[in-house]
Amino acid sequence: MSAQLEPWPGQNNKPAGLTSLPSGTEQVIIVTGDSYRTTYATLETYARRRGRWAPVFAPLPARIGVQGFSDDHVEGVPTTPTGVFAIGPTMYGIAANPGVRYPYHHVVTNDWWNENPDSPRYNTFQHSAINPGGYSEALWRETPAYTHFAVITYNLPPNVESPVPGAGSGIFLHEFGTAGGNATAGCVSLSHDHLVEVLTWLDPEASPRIVLCRFLS
Repeated sequence: MSAQLEPWPGQNNKPAGLTSLPSGTEQVIIVTGDSYRTTYATLETYARRRGRWAPVFAPLPARIGVQGFSDDHVEGVPTTPTGVFAIGPTMYGIAANPGVRYPYHHVVTNDWWNENPDSPRYNTFQHSAINPGGYSEALWRETPAYTHFAVITYNLPPNVESPVPGAGSGIFLHEFGTAGGNATAGCVSLSHDHLVEVLTWLDPEASPRIVLCRFLS
């Protein structure tokens, strides 16, 4: 389901226009583009202070899926799913922990993200000497993209009770895959420095959410 946004008069009021944030959310990332087909996006960060939302960092340039945004993302199609999502309980990376506040898993050989809809472990992290099949990603080989990354809970709890086979998997907030950035297979990507800035800012105690949507003005 698409994020529900209402018009707002200025940047500082964007999170106030969201109708689907949990009451305890104190940090929000908003990723928007100027059309459903764009692969370029802007990532903005907000924190709630004394009951009011305020921007944290300057807007950051980001890239999204090769085929832009989709309200009906499915496995194997390189679109970025729209909606309001949590940040997964563990952050990951091929490189050492840059100082995140979440539990951090340092990726090693045979660490996979299972993207096989026929697997009972679909859309989860898996350490296995055997490829889980399907579109599963060998996380340790994805350099520089997976130097560090956070899981966006598309097709994962708390957005769904359990992953729906074929609905899509492996949606991350990660580093640009090439110098200057390139379109992704559905993830959201940032430059290395911007990514580290955002990942180390995120605080699980603030119940952060990430909003992916076509911007409504």
